[in-house]
Amino acid sequence: MTQTPRTFSFEFFPPKTPEGVAKLRTTRQQLAQFKPQFFSVTFGAGGTTRDGTLSTVLEIHSEGQAAAPHLSCIGSTRENIAAILNEYRGNGIRHLVALRGDIPSGMVAAGEFRYANELVEFIRAEHGDHFHIEVAAYPEFHPQARSAEDDLANFVRKVRAGADSAMTQYFFNADSYFRFVDEVRARGVDIPIVPGIMPISNFGQLCRFSDMCGAEVPRWLRLRMQSYYDDTASIRALGLDVVTELCDRLLQGGAPGLHFYTLNQAGLVSTIWQRLGL
Repeated sequence: MTQTPRTFSFEFFPPKTPEGVAKLRTTRQQLAQFKPQFFSVTFGAGGTTRDGTLSTVLEIHSEGQAAAPHLSCIGSTRENIAAILNEYRGNGIRHLVALRGDIPSGMVAAGEFRYANELVEFIRAEHGDHFHIEVAAYPEFHPQARSAEDDLANFVRKVRAGADSAMTQYFFNADSYFRFVDEVRARGVDIPIVPGIMPISNFGQLCRFSDMCGAEVPRWLRLRMQSYYDDTASIRALGLDVVTELCDRLLQGGAPGLHFYTLNQAGLVSTIWQRLGL
């Protein structure tokens, strides 16, 4: 792998209530002590959280932290995306996570952009090198991809369109990440590919989400967790062990950093961070 400075980052979703806003501020304060390269903020399907994403990003930016808003293009027009980009640029934002995004329930047409590589091309055409552009990677392949080969080709297209770096969907099998990196390196991709990490808090919720997004939860882990029933302490302890060991193996194997899906909570991420000695 290309040697680059390690990048550590934390992802949030825009809170919907005043209580959620206050909780996220506390979470950010706790995680800011680890001096991440940036905080990213998700963007709902079809732009449903546009205002929440913007306000959260601007608040993070005002606190002196680097913020990277997600921008998904499904269901959007070029005019709409151009307005969002101008708003971010005007507010001093330099980092974006460019995604295709999910098609909202009931939506028939995808909009003027069909794929993330078209969004990356549009951002580059409109703003040159102003933005550092992150794209998504899927070590276990996107659930809607026609084949593994198609998904690899799609990732290469996004990179050639102008992506600077990538962050992956979460996974629990380190080999899938290393194999994915080897596959795209063989196709000429040399940008940093940072693994996405999902701490395990609510295991039932994790399994449901994983089934939807195509992330594999190992059978042995499912069975072990199920054997604990409602023993939350044992579930938490095993989850911490599994995810910490995964992070350690990834970093030892040359991964250029870690991107944590926090679910707006600091506790598990902080414990994993401390266990890793980062």
